Amino acid sequence: MHDDIRTIQTFLESVHPYDTLPQDELARVAGSFGRRQVPAGTEIYTMGEPLTGLYLIESGSVEILDRNGVLVSLLGRRNSFGERGLMRDGLAVTVARATEAATLLKLPVGEFRRLIASFPSFERFFNRSRGAEPRVNDLTTRRVSEFLTREPIACGPATSVAAVAKIMRDAGVSSLGVTEDDGQLIGVVTTRDLAVKVLAEERDPAAPVSEVMTPGPVTLPPTALGSDILHLMLERRIGHLPITDNGRFVGMVTQTDLTRLQALSSAVLIRDIAGAERVDEMAAVTRRIPQLLLQLVGGNHPHEVTTRLITDIADAVTRRLLAMAEAELGAPPVPYLWLACGSQGRQEQTGVSDQDNCLMLDDRVTAGDMDYFVRLARFVSDGLDACGYVYCPGDMMATNPRWCQPVAKWRDYFRGWIHRPDPEAQMLASVMFDLRPIGGAAGLFTDIQTETLEAASKNSIFVAHMVSNSLKHTPPLGLIRGFATIRSGEHRNQIDLKHSGVVPVADLGRVYALQGRLTAVNTRARLAAATEAGVISPTGGRDLMEAYDLIAETRLEHQARRVRAGGVPDNFLAPSDLSDFERSHLRDAFVVVRTMQSAVGHGKGALG
Repeated sequence: MHDDIRTIQTFLESVHPYDTLPQDELARVAGSFGRRQVPAGTEIYTMGEPLTGLYLIESGSVEILDRNGVLVSLLGRRNSFGERGLMRDGLAVTVARATEAATLLKLPVGEFRRLIASFPSFERFFNRSRGAEPRVNDLTTRRVSEFLTREPIACGPATSVAAVAKIMRDAGVSSLGVTEDDGQLIGVVTTRDLAVKVLAEERDPAAPVSEVMTPGPVTLPPTALGSDILHLMLERRIGHLPITDNGRFVGMVTQTDLTRLQALSSAVLIRDIAGAERVDEMAAVTRRIPQLLLQLVGGNHPHEVTTRLITDIADAVTRRLLAMAEAELGAPPVPYLWLACGSQGRQEQTGVSDQDNCLMLDDRVTAGDMDYFVRLARFVSDGLDACGYVYCPGDMMATNPRWCQPVAKWRDYFRGWIHRPDPEAQMLASVMFDLRPIGGAAGLFTDIQTETLEAASKNSIFVAHMVSNSLKHTPPLGLIRGFATIRSGEHRNQIDLKHSGVVPVADLGRVYALQGRLTAVNTRARLAAATEAGVISPTGGRDLMEAYDLIAETRLEHQARRVRAGGVPDNFLAPSDLSDFERSHLRDAFVVVRTMQSAVGHGKGALG
């Protein structure tokens, strides 16, 4: 083998997805690459020219500039560039320039497309479009690891029977794993064992659990399927199945778990909410939302489906609270409309959400009527907080008198924000453009929404300020080390997938909706509508939607992992928790968002 080809092959073995190729195929691909030495300052390609291959950096660094000359990425060893053009129409859509002397490997376009067509690992890596199809809620095809939603509860063999009973009572479980000091499973004890082998036989409660446990129980690994659990439970007539990883106890699956998982759906939760008579009954239902999130993410549902179903639950809670408030306070003196803004307004709630809401009142409302709506707002807001939708830190709630006003006052608000777009007006307008009716007289909002969109879109100064406001949240791109992580505090070395991830795209979607007078509120719906209306180009719209999909789904997968580990969902992800593959694509998605921000900031809709 030629020395250059051998050197390239050795290098490719350290680069994903080439490391997935068989050795003979890898050798053939290595021979297809050409090597090029590039002096610092050299433009490797310029936007609009045909791309003839995929570039892979062997050494040095390359900067990627958008159409406005704004730096969006600085790439180093093992990074690729040019694939977006090759996956599209063969044209460069950015500028690539060496920032220092670089050695580039170039794979011809024909060979690149052959690898894409022949090897799924290449297609997955270079094509950011949406992947797996949603799965139905079928336990038989889901992995056992998806069922393990809490840390394993275990005891040592010398633990007394009485102590075991207390552990099970306090943890609310019906079985325990009995393990050695190193976590190796040696037995299982259940509430039935305590009843049959201890109480019924009048054994000493101080006896060690090893005397009543089932030793050497049958187990399954986390990689087993739900069908394996069902078959084993039926064959052995058991209701508790320990899960082990190389003999180490990692969790327990019970018949109750299977029943709960099979029955859990947004429809079931909404049914239970609709039938609740007290706030604490609804709170018990909403505490099941993290498990629903886990199930939806595990089922490969698109993020907009998952967040829509979770938001539907918040809507149902709100409407039930409104009905309960009216039952307690009596009929409202005039028609009213409860609206949500923020993530609930956009139907984008995840496993962690606060409340953002307001009240619009019929213009016939009198000063004497306001006490009713003050009490109604307090009832609903307190109920939402009790159900896990915590009070808004910025007091953007109907309990704030500023956000409980007649329609005429709301019209004044919007006119004032449009004609005097100071920083507070920009912030408030951004929030209020996401309003969505939840309960009450929806007609109170229809005209004001149409009027506001028309007036706002015609005011170029206001639009410019809204564009500027939309650029305040930027993707966490570090020029040197991949990601710009949080530098200090509780979330040091993490990235905020909400404020630095989905919010920049939500802000762009809001601007596009304003420019096109589009009534959609959901971010993905706004991007689709803006693309269809020509506010952004087909290529720009497609790229931004794919980037948004990746960021939003990464956020949900992170939250699901937190739930599966027994924690609470949050938005803070350590890039080190991702694989090289995942980091590469997440960074690519952030680059797309940054590029689109640059385009809108320069008065251009999107990349052409």
